[in-house]
Amino acid sequence: MGSIPPAGTISLSRRSNLADQPSQSSRPCSSNTATADLLLVNPAAGGGRAREILPDLERLAAAEGWVAQWELTQSAADFRQRATAAARSGRKRIIAVGGDGTFQLLVNAVAGFPQTVLGILPTGGGNDLAASLGLPPDPIAAAKRLLDGEVGLIDAVRVRTAEGNERLYTGGGGVGLDAEAARHANGSFRNLRGRWRYLLSAIRALAGFQAMRATISTGDGEAPIEIHKALLACVLNTPSYGAGLVLAPDAKTDDGKLDLVVLEDLTVWQILQLLPKLAIRGELKAARVTRRPVTCLRIDTDPPRCFHGDGEILGMTPVEISVVPRACRVLRARRTSSSSGRA
Repeated sequence: MGSIPPAGTISLSRRSNLADQPSQSSRPCSSNTATADLLLVNPAAGGGRAREILPDLERLAAAEGWVAQWELTQSAADFRQRATAAARSGRKRIIAVGGDGTFQLLVNAVAGFPQTVLGILPTGGGNDLAASLGLPPDPIAAAKRLLDGEVGLIDAVRVRTAEGNERLYTGGGGVGLDAEAARHANGSFRNLRGRWRYLLSAIRALAGFQAMRATISTGDGEAPIEIHKALLACVLNTPSYGAGLVLAPDAKTDDGKLDLVVLEDLTVWQILQLLPKLAIRGELKAARVTRRPVTCLRIDTDPPRCFHGDGEILGMTPVEISVVPRACRVLRARRTSSSSGRA
């Protein structure tokens, strides 16, 4: 990997509410790199949207006086290197400018530095984690919301695949049709934005898709769940994934639990009937949907299938999955005293 080019420096906003740092709350922030926020930009996120919003972000920065550095990353490996180096050097806050997959890179890169506060400005194809943190889909509006935000703790999902790969994700993951759709979403449909990127990817994945046999063991003393024909089996930390497809409406990111969602095989006609509600409201209401809270589980499929987390293929089944309670310190929109507590 080549040397890291110089970072750009921008002024980005009222720091007093951005984190629980009492020493910083009563005085203007300095240009010291340890105290300046680091924005790591994934220029490919959202079909180039992350790069497009930089001028607006700079204008907001100049108006608000939030000192920060931004770095345009060149690849996933480059992103990880920069994030790890920043956390190791004592950087207090690192913000991903991208989508759920970009934030997943950040979470894994700084997993050994639990005091680092993480953030996200949503510019990806999905942005479901940002929504669960109370942030609007527009990244500039989200930045403004974070100016008066707070630091909270959220859970993460740990996955170990058949190959021995171990990764964390914070949104949704699964095996079956959604994992096959993730391949297309990151391929031929990668430049589309929003929910249609994932719906069109799922329609494309239906061609030649065969329902899978799955065995799900939850480790709670109950008999394994045997599904002879499953369309997908998902494990979510957030209520939605795939740009607002609400698979687990009761999910919370800070309750120490995950939500298992299983959709049994449907006919093409039944799937087509679901599409309008999915496209307009993001709802998944079908008689053959099973939902249950879990803290750990194992998914076996016959034959082995790919498992994705936050839209990124992580490896093959069987997979072992568990919740990591209070794993990440994150910037989020400030909650009112009357809010429900959903993180």
